[in-house]
Amino acid sequence: MSTTYPSKPSDPDHDGDPFHHELYPYRGDAQFLSGTLGFIHEALEGGEAVVVAVPSDKASLLRGELADEPAVTFVDTTTAGPNPGRLVAAWTAWMRERGEGDRKVRGIGETAWRQARNAAHLSELRHHEWLLNRAFARSSTWSMLCPYDAEDEDEEALRSLSRCHPLIRRDGRYVRNDGYLTGEEYPFEVLTDPCDPFQELSYAHGDLAAIRAKVSQCASDAGVPQGRLPKLAVAVTEIATNSIRHGGGNGTLRTWSRDSTFLCEFRDSGYIPDVMVGRTRPEPEQIGGRGLWLAQQLCDLVEIRSTRDQGTTVRLHMDVPR
Repeated sequence: MSTTYPSKPSDPDHDGDPFHHELYPYRGDAQFLSGTLGFIHEALEGGEAVVVAVPSDKASLLRGELADEPAVTFVDTTTAGPNPGRLVAAWTAWMRERGEGDRKVRGIGETAWRQARNAAHLSELRHHEWLLNRAFARSSTWSMLCPYDAEDEDEEALRSLSRCHPLIRRDGRYVRNDGYLTGEEYPFEVLTDPCDPFQELSYAHGDLAAIRAKVSQCASDAGVPQGRLPKLAVAVTEIATNSIRHGGGNGTLRTWSRDSTFLCEFRDSGYIPDVMVGRTRPEPEQIGGRGLWLAQQLCDLVEIRSTRDQGTTVRLHMDVPR
């Protein structure tokens, strides 16, 4: 029988609150400006604030058109680091800082898709876009526009991203997106198999020291800088502890390297029902529930797959300098 990881209780009174999440495919700087400026001017006319998180070249274009408009704030997404698992908390902080009382806030967030380091990173970026609908579903005072540079005409990439946005902006207005993925479960890509050679270790109660030693040695051999090993050790301890406590008391650890990345994977028979676990900042008075949050802060990427019938897999990625 599988064990269920703890989750936050739902709040049915707020499940239906609207959050406008729009995809804006554009081609070229002129289309980028027309769509984003239209979105911004709609906000300004309604007395709303705007938070802009776009690549530096696009930010320069917008700054040149806005003449230091005080209601528009530009933020640097690189401060959140490379892990998409940190972005929900970052957006929550940025939007709350600009909201005063019941003042509505609009966000413009363009992900640097072409800077994705590998297929796993690209997959987690798309998952983040889908999770925004869950994270902000109760935030009726927030809305977000996601520009996407479609100039390379990669229809499959655009279709995959479109499934994560309930609305799409065309000709200066938003419409319902028929391609939006509805339902409770996100269709993850299948995790790739470990590269040979990989190390494997079964663990249970009392094995935390052995797990840390194994991962530390394997990570060092793979080229993870010594200064990052303590961070990895903390993340590994948190994930292994969760696995033992909530995943049936035992599990399997595997480690390997691929494309300048060191990976360690934890598998157990538990189930995590809360898709937002690790994505939102824990409350100061909260007891427990910090393990996956810490892993997201300390690692370059975290992949989580969890189903009732197959259990839970958590993969921690640490970049290795070339």
